[in-house]
Amino acid sequence: MQRWSKLFIPTLREAPTDAEVASHKLLLRAGYIRQLGAGIYSYLFLGNRSINKIIAIIRQEMDRIGQEFLLPTLHPKEIWEETGRWTGMGDNMFRLKDRKGAELCLGMTHEEIMTSIARNELRSYKQLPQIWYQIQTKFRDEPRPKSGLLRVRQFIMKDAYSFDIDEAGLDLSYNLHDAAYRTIFSRCGLEFVAVEADSGAMGGSQSQEFMVYTEAGEDLIASSASGYAANLEKATSILAPVEDLAPTGDGLPELVPTPGKASIADVTEFFGIQASQDIKCVAFMGERAAAPAGEPLRPVVAFLRGDHQVNETKLNAIAGTAELRPMMPEELALHIGGPAGFLGPVGIAEVMSGGSLNGLKSGKELAKLKGVSRENAAEGLKSIVIMDLGLEGRHNLVAGANKLDYHLRNVTPGRDFTPTVTADIRNVLEGELDPIGRQPLRLGKAVEIGHIFKLGYKYSKSMGASVLNKDGKEVTPIMGSYGIGVERILTAAIETSAAAHNGEAYVLPAAIAPFQVVVTITNVKEPELVEAGEKIAAELEAAGVDVLLDDRDERAGVKFKDADLTGIPYRIAIGKKLVDGQVELLDRLKSQTTDVPVAEIVSAVKLALA
Repeated sequence: MQRWSKLFIPTLREAPTDAEVASHKLLLRAGYIRQLGAGIYSYLFLGNRSINKIIAIIRQEMDRIGQEFLLPTLHPKEIWEETGRWTGMGDNMFRLKDRKGAELCLGMTHEEIMTSIARNELRSYKQLPQIWYQIQTKFRDEPRPKSGLLRVRQFIMKDAYSFDIDEAGLDLSYNLHDAAYRTIFSRCGLEFVAVEADSGAMGGSQSQEFMVYTEAGEDLIASSASGYAANLEKATSILAPVEDLAPTGDGLPELVPTPGKASIADVTEFFGIQASQDIKCVAFMGERAAAPAGEPLRPVVAFLRGDHQVNETKLNAIAGTAELRPMMPEELALHIGGPAGFLGPVGIAEVMSGGSLNGLKSGKELAKLKGVSRENAAEGLKSIVIMDLGLEGRHNLVAGANKLDYHLRNVTPGRDFTPTVTADIRNVLEGELDPIGRQPLRLGKAVEIGHIFKLGYKYSKSMGASVLNKDGKEVTPIMGSYGIGVERILTAAIETSAAAHNGEAYVLPAAIAPFQVVVTITNVKEPELVEAGEKIAAELEAAGVDVLLDDRDERAGVKFKDADLTGIPYRIAIGKKLVDGQVELLDRLKSQTTDVPVAEIVSAVKLALA
């Protein structure tokens, strides 16, 4: 039996001033964690107990489908170079050198390490499928650690990897993890939503995130009553019909002076139109994915409705770029030929393929802008013009004329300009209809607690893994990768509970709380109370309940506040009612207090836990 008087539980009356979100404040106040440095935390007694309970649940469910490994956190440079991620991970990776000058890193993830084992050990289709997992410390040189355990530089992760002979096998492995994750998060007491997601640096053909709605989250997700759910980076919607403008004059693009009208708000007011009847231009320079060093950036120009915002993740996927930045004024002049606020799509294809440029007098002026010739500036850039699907089929819109203080009206996509590609590149908006059941979308902040990927052949092929199939032919195994953030389960549980308690308190689900029940002796100077408390705690422990006995010589109010602060879901108060043969059972999950006969308290607790 654990006795509070013998334990180190350094609770605080007030949270440190630099604590931000509710979980950060409460974890510090409850004595779960202490900060060592930016994004680096020590887990004290209570925090470690909760973390270990979460790990135990994860291990139980993962053991049903896979085998546990333990891999090194220190990796040689060469293994990451095989997949191109030594440079691809950039500053996010912690790097170091040993005494002989060999370059190494601290592991952020273990695709390369697992794949190296597979290529050295797997020889035949008979050895597949394989699902290998580990629960391991990871490192990320996070540029802006914040929000307590939500954005850190060292964290605990369960990562798993599957190897299958074909896509049908990968589907089975992926679905096994999907089911296991749902069970894990349910057992941890979380209300979660599984959303379609972007694979990011991991790569792969399909990706799904498991998210918990909370204002502390940094991700935005869209979901609806139809069951549709997606990360904002992947979410799509059905747009309500909008009215097009009537044509003016001969119905062809008409140049209109618009002095000083550079913003969407100014343009819509000037023409007396809605933002949905305007064409917005967003111009970027993009670094091509996996581009060799020194390759010029690619001009990427996007057109969408004036009331829509571009989604850079979607745009990167369409343009084949890894990172985008806004065009500078001189780049706008070079690649589009117009000033900011007056950019438009008419003539854009000709301009970006080396045709006439408004406002530029000669090729010499082009050379001055970039220090290169007109021909060299265009060569190899592979400019791309992308139009959002929201403009498809529209007529008589207003757009910039690529000329200072001028706009065009009567602009019709498909007739007056032809983009390189038409695709969904916008953020969905609250209330738009989902693409499955046409129900209104809810947008909200969320914390990612797990992520599963169909990696495909990205790692197995680049690292030369192969097995013999049934026909004796050498084939490349197909892979999946599956991660769970252990600390994020704890913080998500606290955040959602704290939201219901105005950020001042929280209750953890019994499965992941450091203790299920705290037995509080209200006055240790009264022997009969101490005797009853000791007896009840011992009986609860014998019944398999994880119990903490608060036997400190403190005022009852202090003990009650500390018990609440630690998030333990059930509290038994041994006090004045003992003379009547009763104790007080507080169910903090239901905010319900009940007087229970001493003889029935163990069964009452077990019933509550069940």
